[in-house]
Amino acid sequence: MNIVLHEPEIPFNTGAIGRTCVATSTRLHLIKPYGFILNSKNIKKAGMDYWEHLKLKEHLSYEDFLKDIAEEQNSVSPPKIWYATTKAKRTYTEVSFSENDYIMFGKESAGIPEEILVENEEHCIRIPMLEEARSLNLSNSVAIILYETLRQQDFKSLKKEGALHRLHWKEEQ
Repeated sequence: MNIVLHEPEIPFNTGAIGRTCVATSTRLHLIKPYGFILNSKNIKKAGMDYWEHLKLKEHLSYEDFLKDIAEEQNSVSPPKIWYATTKAKRTYTEVSFSENDYIMFGKESAGIPEEILVENEEHCIRIPMLEEARSLNLSNSVAIILYETLRQQDFKSLKKEGALHRLHWKEEQ
């Protein structure tokens, strides 16, 4: 899976998203310009010691991103890109994701530019929320949609069962 942040502005959100990407073996694509310096201590703080393990790809622009992924995929059909936006007509639970899809999120202050959205209306998805709410926190939105994509793939390659540290779970009767 691939998460794409279009012109991210807040280092804490980007760091938290990076940490989620590491925990799920998801590649993070960042499209410039950023609203911060990428090596910011805030990103490292939010991403903790996970940042060095992040599969990160930077792109100079949206057009550069499209060109790069087309070359990476090296296929006749372009990869599917989902555009997460509060302006979409359908929810993220109404679509089927594949493990090579890309999910793009916009910058915190403005979202994905509408010029991009109108060109990709059939791939725009939203998280349901009250009408009075403008949006959710970006890192929360990424986690919500990313985990739905992983759930649809039965959490392939992810550890599904945990264990207590000091005690043990009771045996099932």
